Order: sequence, then C-alpha cells, then structure tokens
Amino acid sequence: MSAPYGGKGIEFLNKPEAALISVIMPCYNASRYLRSAVNSVMEQSHVNVELIVVDDGSTDDSLTLLEQLSEEHAGRIRVLQQPNQGPYPARNRGLRHARGEFVAFLDADDFWEEECLEKLLKAMDRNGAELAYCGWQNIGEGGPGKRPHVPPDYENGDTAALFLRNCPWPIHACLLHRDLAERVGGFSERYGTSLDYDFWLRISALTHNFVLVPEVLAYYRWHGTGQISSNRWRQVVDAWLVRREFVANHPEQVAHLNRKSRRDLVDGALRHAAYDALWKRDLTTAQPLFRRSLLHGALRLRDLKYALPAFLPAPAFAALVRGRDAGEAPSDE
Repeated sequence: MSAPYGGKGIEFLNKPEAALISVIMPCYNASRYLRSAVNSVMEQSHVNVELIVVDDGSTDDSLTLLEQLSEEHAGRIRVLQQPNQGPYPARNRGLRHARGEFVAFLDADDFWEEECLEKLLKAMDRNGAELAYCGWQNIGEGGPGKRPHVPPDYENGDTAALFLRNCPWPIHACLLHRDLAERVGGFSERYGTSLDYDFWLRISALTHNFVLVPEVLAYYRWHGTGQISSNRWRQVVDAWLVRREFVANHPEQVAHLNRKSRRDLVDGALRHAAYDALWKRDLTTAQPLFRRSLLHGALRLRDLKYALPAFLPAPAFAALVRGRDAGEAPSDE
C-alpha cells in the first residue's frame, strides 16, 4: 500500500460506525429529484451523517422543499443559501461548514445505495486508507451508457497514467478524509466543468492511499436539464486543460512517463474526443474540438483534412461532412 501524505496511516475511532460523515449537496432548481436525493442520505445504514445542502440561488420551489425536509429530519440537515454561483463554489461553502471527520458529495439529482457510506467507511478502516471509492451507474435519458461500471484498483496500477486517461470516479462515488480535501484547498473554481476531475488529480499528488469497494453503490441521474455533463465539447476542453495544468504543476508525478506518453495522455484525449464526435456526427461537439486541437498542436499532419474544415462556418462544415459520408469514415488511427 502506498504511503499517505505525512507518512502516517489513518487512525479511526475504536468504533468507526460512530464517525461523523458530512455529506455536501449543492442544489439548484432540483425540486423534481431533491426529496429522493435527501432521503438517500437520511436512510444510509451509517446513521451518523450530517447533510449540508447549499441552495445555489434556486428559482423553483427547492428552498421551500428543503425547509420541509429539514423539519422532517430535525438536527440532521443544515440548509445554506447563496446567490447562483455554480456547484463548485457551493461545494466549497459546504466544506467550510462541515464538521465531520469524513466528507462525501452528492448532487441533488443523484442517489446512493443504502449501505454506500457504511461500506466505503469500513473499507477505509480496514485498509488505513485516506479515500475510498466505488462503482456507479448512469440512469435516465441521454447518458453515455447505462451499464454498471466498477473502476480499476488505481492504487496498485500506474495511478498517474490512469488518472490522466480518465476522471477516475464521479463526484458522488467517493468518501474521503475531510483533512485531505482541506489540504488541496477544496475545489478550484477556474472552469465551468471538470473541476471534480481537477480535485481528484490534485489529491493524487498528495496520496495514492486509496481503496476500491468493487460494488455499484452510486447512481448518476441523466435528465438533460442544465447538467454540466450535457455540454460535451466544453467538458472535453476543460478536462484537457485540467490535465495540462496537472502535468505542468506536478512534474514529479509524471516523471516516469516519456514525452510521447505524456502527450498521448494529455493532447491525445482531445484528438480522440474530436474524432469520436465526428464519427457519431455530433458536429456541435466535433467542430470546436478540432479547432482547439489544431490551435494547440494536438493534431498530426494526417488530421488536417478533418481539422481545417472545422474553421468553416457551421453550415458549411456540416455540408462538407455530409458530402464525405459516402466515402471513407473518419479515423484517428
């Protein structure tokens, strides 16, 4: 097992089930799913949980519903209010008010299995880990696939390379020591998306002392109503920027990777996403990704036949793609 920051293992109470977990939930116009999400927290088998809901300037009846739920679960829910700033400032505010030794994050339209927090906490206890993560599943319409997914055991692999390849787990599939979240300064607020990915990458620079619970315990609800993950091209670009900053700021984490490997992991992700969108004829995503790829040197010479037309007006680009449909399919191989 990798040594945690400071070289010390995590010490638990004699009874880990007594540990307080702070669950932080940003909420913006989520009244349709809010009760389900809150009940998912309140019905956890690990009962020593405080729920901190940060209402991010909702204009629906979310705040009224939160007041009702707070009365129903007296003493276990705290509701904070702020003008609309986005989920990452809301999570940071929740972190500043958290009292628990451990923290977890759940969005107001997602939910957990009843034993999620208990299983994650027990895994941390057994392994002296600083962070536990689990599998997840997408549900609802518009998601990128609904099959249950259990991630790899990152601690026992090339953690840096694996983390640079993909965001290791979604925001709600993890439990961590609050001290660890505070050491990285909480969530960055630089970009609109991918800041959970940035959060996990920066944590990986402090420790690889993770433990996997190989079960699906978390569920991400797709509904296409203002979700960050619905803006595909912006999310891809932000993830690319996050990768670039991590490599620049933590060269020691990638020193074992040669230059080509680092370039493939960082710039290659942008290029592959552009081709994937083009293959699926998602031109709204493909066009800005090819533009960004070319402007920042993420392409090869043979990619220019797809990248240069991306600088045409959108209707002309679409017409050109349609004209090529009868010919050879695009490939980044």
